[in-house]
Amino acid sequence: MTRLVLASASPRRRELLDVLGLRYDVVPADVDERPYPEEEPQLYVERVARAKAAAVDVTDAVVLAADTAVAVGGHLLGKPAHPAEARTMLRRLSGVTHEVVTGVAVAAPGRETVSAVERTLVRMVELTDEEISAYVATGEPMDKAGAYALQGLGAIFVEWVDGSPSNVIGLPLHVVARLLRSVGIDPLRRR
Repeated sequence: MTRLVLASASPRRRELLDVLGLRYDVVPADVDERPYPEEEPQLYVERVARAKAAAVDVTDAVVLAADTAVAVGGHLLGKPAHPAEARTMLRRLSGVTHEVVTGVAVAAPGRETVSAVERTLVRMVELTDEEISAYVATGEPMDKAGAYALQGLGAIFVEWVDGSPSNVIGLPLHVVARLLRSVGIDPLRRR
């Protein structure tokens, strides 16, 4: 059986990958995630996902890597560095539709790395300053791209999602399954 490695320390990605019932090891990748000037969100997440897959030094395993970003008006919102930045991000997302893009890359021994990008639109309700401050005070926004969690308390601010909900959480499962199948790992046959 082919060994699978998840190149991420994200607990959300582990929870999502667990849904597929696959056994895997976690080996977080350490790469520079700064976007290039004027880099398009889709190109950015695919580049970083591929870099993460390449950064994990294993020769006997399939490596799965991903990177998720929130973009509004073409501007990337990463993880907030401090509460004030989280408040700024949430004000920017208030009452608007933004996109969540995730790049997924799979590197297998002796094969070309395969990758894909998933895009999901998300509409936030209008947020008051009081709601933003109360949410930031919970701490939930601090390690999330765009400063909110669809799978957590942040869901109360999401009016609608057009696309993959698992993409918004950080790992589009339909894309992961397709890419893993392309390198010989089928989630439906590995239970």
